[in-house]
Amino acid sequence: MDKELRVIVSGGGTGGHIFPAVSIANAVRELRPDARILFVGAEGRMEMQRVPAAGYDIKGLPVAGFDRKHLLKNFGVLLKLFKSRQLARKIIRDFQPHVAVGVGGYASGPTLNMAQRMGVPTLLQEQNSYAGVTNKLLAKKAKRICVAYEGMERFFPADRIVLTGNPVRQNLLTAMPDREEALKKFSMESGRRTILIVGGSLGARTLNESVLNHIPLIRRQTDVQFIWQTGKFYSEEIARRLEEAHCPTNLRVMDFISNMNDAYAAADLVISRAGAGSISELCLLGKPVILVPSPNVAEDHQTKNAMALVDKDAAIYVSDAEAVQTLMPLAINTVNNSAGLTILSKNILHLAKPDAARVIAEEVIRLAEDIFSNIFAPSLHFRQQGRNTSNYILKKQIINSARSVPIKSD
Repeated sequence: MDKELRVIVSGGGTGGHIFPAVSIANAVRELRPDARILFVGAEGRMEMQRVPAAGYDIKGLPVAGFDRKHLLKNFGVLLKLFKSRQLARKIIRDFQPHVAVGVGGYASGPTLNMAQRMGVPTLLQEQNSYAGVTNKLLAKKAKRICVAYEGMERFFPADRIVLTGNPVRQNLLTAMPDREEALKKFSMESGRRTILIVGGSLGARTLNESVLNHIPLIRRQTDVQFIWQTGKFYSEEIARRLEEAHCPTNLRVMDFISNMNDAYAAADLVISRAGAGSISELCLLGKPVILVPSPNVAEDHQTKNAMALVDKDAAIYVSDAEAVQTLMPLAINTVNNSAGLTILSKNILHLAKPDAARVIAEEVIRLAEDIFSNIFAPSLHFRQQGRNTSNYILKKQIINSARSVPIKSD
């Protein structure tokens, strides 16, 4: 394909959606340096800062999520959705993309739905082992569905599924320090086993309470040390409670870890929520992990993510309800079991898909190539069926046939 490639990438809301989106865009640019890529995100969400920082243009939609607990409050949400659809249509008409990619998040739904209505081929990237409602609806007209788990035929048409894995941060392996160097950055001892507890940038109350509930047990550990990211939301409360409890010297506490590569390199065992992005990184690194799925997610998809690993002996599962009482004793026993750590590491590494971003990028380019190879056939069809197609749309397709995908009237 020697024409200019134009791609829309839509989604965001959390780092778990933004990192894969940027990784896909970077991979497209590696394969096609001339490609023009436009992101479409949700106004006020973190992608509106993170995407420009990564070097890409982004347009914002006034879209918001539905309040599942208070349905009467969704009138304003529906109005925002209507406005977002109209704005998405304008963005697509102006940019004339050859392919639209959806990675999940509020903006992905209206953008890809409108792209499909306007005849733009779409590619979905489903990160979780249990597909969400929006992706199940969009999959009916999607040309490709890139998934990270086996068995997704129960949600999507089997002939359009590509098992790619989830893209991760591209410096995850290239910028990984050795264990000794990483431990020095945390002022920790190389002769001790290290447990990393991380609940995301905002933190996870259950994981934090699990630590706080076992401060005496942590203090008694002479061969185990702990790195604990509390999350900024909980940092002040935890600082106060640790002062009262006298923080153990083998516990390093911080509200946010700016370089997760250091933390991963230092850790012999990780305690984490079961978000798709975190799991993909742990698979790539081969890190033994105890997963504590968040109960506060749609369709309990984190539990399903966790069980996909547990069923392959690639992770240990602890429910959110049991974690405060059982998590820390289990973690200490696990990190002291060298044979068990080796088995977990070996099995989780088998699930890694290190080339996910590149494989997805190749699918994006292949869809665009299909458009270019067939672009004149639709124009002939429209000439023959002129009574069913507006002269304006037909003229626009002919004019843009050398440089753009045909755009349908909505």
